[in-house]
Amino acid sequence: MGCCDVPGLLPFDQALGQMLEAIKPIADQDTVDLEQAHGRVLAEAVISPVHVPPQNNSAMDGYALRAADLSGDHNSLTQIGKSFAGNPYTEVLQPGQCIRIMTGARMPEGADTVVMQEDTTAGGATENGQTVEFKVTPPAGDNVRLRGDDINAGAEVFSAGRCLSAADVSVLAALGIAQVPVVRKIKVAVLSTGDELKSPGESLADGEIFESNRFGVIAMLRRLGAEVIDFGILPDDPDVLATTFTQADQQADVVVSSGGVSVGEADYTKDILDQQGDIGFWKLAIKPGKPFAFGTLNSSYFFGLPGNPVSAMVTFHQLAAPALKKLQGQAASGPKYQQAMSQGHFRKRPGRLDFQRGVIELNDEGQLEARPTGAQGSHILTSLTQANGYVVIEAERGSVAPGEIVNVLPFDSIIG
Repeated sequence: MGCCDVPGLLPFDQALGQMLEAIKPIADQDTVDLEQAHGRVLAEAVISPVHVPPQNNSAMDGYALRAADLSGDHNSLTQIGKSFAGNPYTEVLQPGQCIRIMTGARMPEGADTVVMQEDTTAGGATENGQTVEFKVTPPAGDNVRLRGDDINAGAEVFSAGRCLSAADVSVLAALGIAQVPVVRKIKVAVLSTGDELKSPGESLADGEIFESNRFGVIAMLRRLGAEVIDFGILPDDPDVLATTFTQADQQADVVVSSGGVSVGEADYTKDILDQQGDIGFWKLAIKPGKPFAFGTLNSSYFFGLPGNPVSAMVTFHQLAAPALKKLQGQAASGPKYQQAMSQGHFRKRPGRLDFQRGVIELNDEGQLEARPTGAQGSHILTSLTQANGYVVIEAERGSVAPGEIVNVLPFDSIIG
């Protein structure tokens, strides 16, 4: 039975597409110091104000010279000075001359080549300076970093919407940029619902469990650079839930709840959303995570995660996270699958797209392989901790045997 044959279940691709279509990036900006820019999203393109490097310089320790001055029968030049990074040689190099130069030092006018010091020997002293013997005949331009070789002044270095990495921050520093315009952090309200839930550190009574979903979701939100507003655990009380949803909607750009969107008698979240907002969809043809909801409240977007812990983690990672990236102005798209050979049995019934947890690794021949982490129940959180990626089995496909090809999706830094 295909996913479209399951009444009321929306396929994964359609659900993600509808969310990304509905999400409108926020326009508010902040200006932050470069030290605080890592992980933030650029609000404007970065145009280089300078050349990098700003002038021709030496790629190594050696001697700067004119390549035309060296030939097979002429390999001796007169050293007439030195050039250090930050303390360059300022005279014009004349024919027959060379200077000692250090890595990163500016090339003197008249020089076009550097010979590394290992390819030289010291000669005798003359009235004009020390002679240097060269063991090689280099091509012009050898071991020279040209002005603008990395970045030219006026070039677009990064486009708006880029989430700045550590390397990006280093590039901005090399451009002399001290402050960066970024999209303001999105504010996300997080809450969990259920009379059976207790916070870690509390005592458990009969029938109670420790609440874990909120902690995993908050950790992923912080990886996304969001500002988290934690509303904690709420009881299965429709009045309390309604009041809290109103407060969360007023304070946040996004409200993320866990639990309460299934079909149980105490699952009130869907009813409250019907009253306070608009549900775009509810129930997806995916596993784990069928009872996932998306919609809008008066002032915010809403993501309703399932109560089972693996379902909550997977649906947030695969559905909510791409939508939140778009809200921050980043480019967002569906998952980019790779292919691997199954090294185990993956049990599945046709009908829903299945994000099973697996270990993905290269074999000795350089081919990707995937094996399951064990039991795949939506309550088994260790299936995530023992995995390094998803084995994504198509909705219409059944169980997978060893040797079959499967789609895999390695974990990224959000969940890894």
